[in-house]
Amino acid sequence: MMSIRNLSLAVVSSLLVAAPAFAQDAMSTSTDSMVAPGRATNSTTGGDAEAAYKRFAVVGSATLLNPSSDPLKGTNLDVDGDVAPTISASWYVTPNIAVELWGAADKFNHRVNDGNAKIGTVEQQPVAISGQYHFGSADQVFRPFVGVGYYESNFSNEDIGPGVGISTAKGAIGTVGLDMNITPTWFARTDVRYMNTDKAKLTVGGEDASGRLGLDPWTVGIGIGARF
Repeated sequence: MMSIRNLSLAVVSSLLVAAPAFAQDAMSTSTDSMVAPGRATNSTTGGDAEAAYKRFAVVGSATLLNPSSDPLKGTNLDVDGDVAPTISASWYVTPNIAVELWGAADKFNHRVNDGNAKIGTVEQQPVAISGQYHFGSADQVFRPFVGVGYYESNFSNEDIGPGVGISTAKGAIGTVGLDMNITPTWFARTDVRYMNTDKAKLTVGGEDASGRLGLDPWTVGIGIGARF
């Protein structure tokens, strides 16, 4: 049976492939059929300012999460990156200010290495809430945004030694992204996020060990979204 990860990535990939068709459809639709009477138009998108009236948005993305290359000082420990589906939901307080809830729809599975040798694996699933500022008007073609907030990432299925566990990572998250409007409803998104971790504790048999992991991961995502 196809896993949630593979299914989600397949859906996102299909939507990205279909995005040019959405754009072509939007350009071929007459302005009269798209614009409500009395509503201002914007020729740059082939549509109108309808996006400014939509207060909610959801985005599905394929996201690469890559931890720090030196997570445990004084050791050769290295944690590989992984790709997983992520989902975000945003509420636009104004056309420019939004509150976003973002998280992984499936777990990131990391290979843990000591030097060149694999010593195990660990999974994590981050979730974050951020305030964002979206530049420009809601109906322009390209719309950059920035955000800052708080995140937590839960670690599970630690297989890196007898009784070894990793506590929940917490800290600040910063976001830089770009939306490309396809129609007043559909848009494509790419974003980069940085998570500044309050170092996660290593535990052995439930007791705190001396080591703390500074994973401080970056993420790069590409996806498709809808406003409503």
